[in-house]
Amino acid sequence: MIRFPVGRSGSMKKEMKESNNMAKKSKRYLESRKVVDSEKKYGITEAVKLLKMFKPAKFNESVEVAMKLGIDPKQSDQLIRGSISLPKGIGKSLKVIVFAAGEKAVIAKKAGADEVGAEDLVKKVEGGWADFDVAISASDMMRLVGKLGRVLGPQGKMPSPKSGTVTDDIETAVKEFKAGKIEYRTDAGGNVQALVGKLSFSDADLEDNINTFVKHIVNSRPSSAKGEFVEKVSVSSTMSPGIMLQV
Repeated sequence: MIRFPVGRSGSMKKEMKESNNMAKKSKRYLESRKVVDSEKKYGITEAVKLLKMFKPAKFNESVEVAMKLGIDPKQSDQLIRGSISLPKGIGKSLKVIVFAAGEKAVIAKKAGADEVGAEDLVKKVEGGWADFDVAISASDMMRLVGKLGRVLGPQGKMPSPKSGTVTDDIETAVKEFKAGKIEYRTDAGGNVQALVGKLSFSDADLEDNINTFVKHIVNSRPSSAKGEFVEKVSVSSTMSPGIMLQV
């Protein structure tokens, strides 16, 4: 029988839960975790080298940056949402759909959109279809697309002027997102994360993308945010533990 010390049962139970979660992790993950000092904040250069040292998976892993921000997610004026083109791309072509009609639909198709439509595309998405990465809408289509908020909102795919996905410059938007422009938004916990490349990228290219994204978020601080804005930053690959960054 396990006896929890008085006043520490909560922390003990938490430790047991974490231990059980660790047992479910892959052998590769556990081996990688031994290399990382969880109490240390690494420089970006050192962190990228660590990522490359981990035992590789059998596929080209994605690299992500996650940031914990000192905002109040319940305050709409503190939420952060936008898009950014990283200097070295992200190593993949995004699947882009466009809500447009008439001449704008023709432009979207010529620009490389994977699927273009008006009412028909709205109904398809409303029915549960979600095989795409980015949704762009012409301004005059938002009267129809607006009702997709409950479907696309939770997926982070709802077109928005802030992220450049509600626009009348359809050609530019499609080409930029097809080339790897990424969207980001804070979640209910005040976290924001983004794909910043592939493990196959050179160290210099990964560093460049990570630096660009982190600086962009730092410069996006809402005027109403109080106290420390960036609380934690980490970088990880698909199969690796997170590495805390010093920024």
